[in-house]
Amino acid sequence: MKKQYIIPIFVPHLGCKNSCTFCNQKSISGQKKDITKEDVRNTIELYLKNFKTENDVEREIAFFGGSFTGIEKEKQEELLEVANEYIKQGKIDGIRISTRPDYIDKEILKMLKKYKVKTIELGVQSTNDYILKKCQRGHTYEDVVKASKLIRKHGFILGHQMMVGLPESTKIDELNTAKQLAKLKPKIVRIYPVLVIKQTKLAEEYENGEYEPLELSQAIERCKEIYYFFKTKNITVIRIGLQNTDEITDPRAKNSQVIAGPYHENFRQLVEASMWYDSIIEKIKKFNVKVKEVEIKVNPEDVNNVVGYKRENLEKLKHLYDVEVKIVKDENIKQGKFEINILKKYTDFLDE
Repeated sequence: MKKQYIIPIFVPHLGCKNSCTFCNQKSISGQKKDITKEDVRNTIELYLKNFKTENDVEREIAFFGGSFTGIEKEKQEELLEVANEYIKQGKIDGIRISTRPDYIDKEILKMLKKYKVKTIELGVQSTNDYILKKCQRGHTYEDVVKASKLIRKHGFILGHQMMVGLPESTKIDELNTAKQLAKLKPKIVRIYPVLVIKQTKLAEEYENGEYEPLELSQAIERCKEIYYFFKTKNITVIRIGLQNTDEITDPRAKNSQVIAGPYHENFRQLVEASMWYDSIIEKIKKFNVKVKEVEIKVNPEDVNNVVGYKRENLEKLKHLYDVEVKIVKDENIKQGKFEINILKKYTDFLDE
């Protein structure tokens, strides 16, 4: 798979006429002013200047943060025209946008095709109509189905964004959302645990005791199970958790807009490290002997996930199973795979 460089351009709340209970886009994106074509050009130039010069990479401009196809058509074309200039020059390989399921139709897709948009991500959040209504999303699951089919039919790469921990949403609801999305055949997915953001309806509900956010451990477990599922369907999970910014950060920080919820600066690593821990334990249990020390051979790119955040995986293996781990980096091991060998059994330890 080619390495991908993304140039993110945020269009906060532009085009979105809805006000979801959990959303304050200007806080989430960190963007306070509306975007202009000069902003787009300046952002692209800045990123291109700082990208490494490599041949086997894809460079993509991504319009995030708002509901892009809900913007006035003239504004959409103004922003896309600038981005498209760089495609014509061979400096950029594609454009992606994010939008709402109810802001997609044939005419919109025709226009996006004209400007070489390659990927369209839909903010789905849930496929449960009751939960969508509870969050004031303003669209239904049927809108998701129609938009997804249209996007794929017109030759775009389809992406979905879903959330865990929405008001009244259960683990089963979220797994069902993942299963229903998989049937619509997205190539990519983002999973966002709900954070309580200032100046939102959800913040009021939280303060009034009407909403209880997930604990960090709960969010990790839910996201992990959904991640496992998407992997079985060969759907790439490209993000887990909101992008960290000066405002989307630890609720204890002075400028943080986050009031509560399962925030962690390395949320994805926590999820992936937990998945690695499960896999390692599963292999150890299959040895049918009490092991004292094991060697794990792994691709260098996966070492951090084997070790875990702040060595959490190694500490748990030692504390819960009395197993010492020796990690060996091996570039011949495929990313995501590992080999495990017994170095010392418990009986060997007793014989010493």
